[in-house]
Amino acid sequence: MSHWPTQQRPAAPHPVVPACGEQPVFDAVPERAHWRYKPRRAFWRSKALRAGAVFTLLALCGLVLLALVREETGTEGFLVGLGLAVLPVPLLMAAFRWLDRVEPGPWRNLIFAFAWGACAAALVAIIANSFATQWIATATADPASADTIGATVIAPVVEESAKAAAILLLFLFRRQDFTGLVDGVVVAGFTATGFAFTENILYLGTAFGEDQEFGHSGFASVTAATFFVRIVMSPFAHPLFTVLTGIGFGIAANTPHRRRFLRTVLPLPGLALAMGMHALWNGSGVFGPWGFYAVYGAFMVPAFGLLTWLAIWTRQRELRTVAAHLPAYAAAGWLSAAEPFALSSMRARTMARDLVGRAHGSAAARTVSEYEAFATSLAFLRHRAHRGTAGPDFVAREQELLHHLWQRKHVASPALTYAARATGRVRLPPPYLDYGSYNPYRG
Repeated sequence: MSHWPTQQRPAAPHPVVPACGEQPVFDAVPERAHWRYKPRRAFWRSKALRAGAVFTLLALCGLVLLALVREETGTEGFLVGLGLAVLPVPLLMAAFRWLDRVEPGPWRNLIFAFAWGACAAALVAIIANSFATQWIATATADPASADTIGATVIAPVVEESAKAAAILLLFLFRRQDFTGLVDGVVVAGFTATGFAFTENILYLGTAFGEDQEFGHSGFASVTAATFFVRIVMSPFAHPLFTVLTGIGFGIAANTPHRRRFLRTVLPLPGLALAMGMHALWNGSGVFGPWGFYAVYGAFMVPAFGLLTWLAIWTRQRELRTVAAHLPAYAAAGWLSAAEPFALSSMRARTMARDLVGRAHGSAAARTVSEYEAFATSLAFLRHRAHRGTAGPDFVAREQELLHHLWQRKHVASPALTYAARATGRVRLPPPYLDYGSYNPYRG
């Protein structure tokens, strides 16, 4: 029978994996409903209080922003801009969610990030950019120069700082869900997608109003040109800028706690790069009539390709982390010998879910999906413990995850074992070749 000390202790550099008995004891986690471990927090950090404050803040920002944008574009322009601006949003969200499939973050964090970008960050940008541009125009008596300075200097600093605030809040208050580079990229991507959504409503709505005023229509209209540039050619622009900030926070999340100064300053270079790239993009017009296309082809597209490669490589690295750390739990009896191989393959994971779903329905498939998520979190928790970034509640968190695995093992383990063999991840001896009622080829 396994046993942990009841007193929580800081994670050791190489924590010992507890052995699994027939009836494991999980005594480091306080007794709570549904076995969801929650460390004790001060009142001001309570989830209900923070959620209420955030919802109120975002709702107020959204209402003020709605009034400002509607005043600028008119009701008809607002509706046209809204209908066109929403088109790239599902594609961008799906792309960032795909990157997060290995250890998916909670939807509530991503919804907050999107809402912050669409409401709070956009409102700050509209007010601050307008104020700064008017002040520069008054100080220099040159409105044209004020617009250029506002777009190339003020806007990148204000907008990237406003978007970075969402990443910072999740980094500080959802630390358990913010564990590495992929999390930083995904949170930054959702924040920037929300910001670009609101900005596109404003630009497209204003363009539609201009067309209505001057009678433009068809492909020669300002609306068509704006749609082509912002929705077709560069829907990834804002996410590309802000992802650099997210990478900085992601690297900081993987830095040991004892290096406080390094953890604090690491996001700053990413934020500075985001501002610089944003300034180059906004200022591309100063390079002449073809400046936009030159910057787009020579800089934006290669940068987008490089960051896409980095995100995909990081996702594969996460799978390698799963393969490296779960065998210790298999050796201790918590997992079968083949499960670490299956859990480090997205194809095997999908096969196991589909297998159980066809044989036993959606509820059983959901159980397998939960099992995969908990096992992945366990691997990442142990990885952070080895790096010294797991935190003092490592033992309780480990027990919580092992408890969830124990509850679901009888459903998920046979299917994952079979999927490991079927996908060629591992060669198993005869006892593992048949997984009983989960086999879809049995009569």
